[in-house]
Amino acid sequence: MREELISWRRTLHQIPETGLSLPETVAFIKEKLEEMAIPYQIYEECSCITAVIGHGGKCFLLRSDMDALPIEEESGESFASTNGKMHACGHDMHAAILLGAAKILKSHEEELKGTVKLFFQSGEETFSGAQAAIHAGILENPKVDAAFAMHVAAALPNNVLIYGDYPMAAVYGFRITLTGKGAHGSMPQMGVDPINTGVHIYLALQELLSREVSATDEAALTVGRFDAGSAANIIPERAILEGTLRTFKPEITQYLIKRIKEVTDSIASAYRTTAEIEVLSNVPSVGCNQELTKGILQSIQEMDSNVKALPLYHVMGSEDFAFITEKIPATYFGIGAGVTDQSKWVGQHNPKILFNEDCLPYGAAIYAKAAMDWLSSHEG
Repeated sequence: MREELISWRRTLHQIPETGLSLPETVAFIKEKLEEMAIPYQIYEECSCITAVIGHGGKCFLLRSDMDALPIEEESGESFASTNGKMHACGHDMHAAILLGAAKILKSHEEELKGTVKLFFQSGEETFSGAQAAIHAGILENPKVDAAFAMHVAAALPNNVLIYGDYPMAAVYGFRITLTGKGAHGSMPQMGVDPINTGVHIYLALQELLSREVSATDEAALTVGRFDAGSAANIIPERAILEGTLRTFKPEITQYLIKRIKEVTDSIASAYRTTAEIEVLSNVPSVGCNQELTKGILQSIQEMDSNVKALPLYHVMGSEDFAFITEKIPATYFGIGAGVTDQSKWVGQHNPKILFNEDCLPYGAAIYAKAAMDWLSSHEG
């Protein structure tokens, strides 16, 4: 299946779409499911697709996201995207892997001891897709009993898997809008400068980690956007800061959210600026079910003992599969997709990122074997 999987992946790579509207991507997935004679349901409101293979019994969910990023591609691949968007996180790989698993599972449908539900998800990059799909009912009809997902890693060798109890961190995304009073740059005393206020808030937020959180409590706070002004000689009316807070412990999350508000309000008041904080995202950490993880590791080793599975998945990145791990037993692995030439390895979300397509058949086989084995061990 390797060449077919590569073909699917490259087609998806050339039609990247973002957010909760993926019409071309959905059309391609739909076409392939119809070719395989697999019944499916499209959730138009969130551009998600579910498909079902099997005949009743327990239900095991396999999930792959399929949205892209607003990045201009610089990979140099012959099949690079040209629409100003890019699959720089590898979600095209994920969708192709799940289609491959679908084909394998369909060919073994009569052997299944239950039902496999395939979930092609939108909006992971905006942390909106999983919640939208759950609200639309993807965990029902049939009711899902357990779930499994994987993420390709471009800086990990092709024959390596990683796993962990908490592989991905919680994320709190925020926007701070500061409103001052515009004035001419030659008369700052006539205005209230929101840039000045924003600079002091930025510095104070960084000090929360260095002075109020233990070094043993993992936390990362990044302000990735600071937007203000339109000309060098104008004090603007507004400034905007956007950032993310990532943690693993709920108590640390709540403490830092409280302190972000207190610091922002206090500094804004001191510098005569109005501040408004808007929550952009609030996603829990991905918590994996240990028994399910152990069972899937056993399935993989039975399939291919040469695959290295290492308990090293614990990163500050975030993933809205967490909303599913909150509701049902689930687990989440990383699968190596590093190209042979390690000098070309870069991290996810880089416009020059390359993925090793040799991991596609491995991923498809792992998904299919994991689902079949879980259903067999939970029959009845």
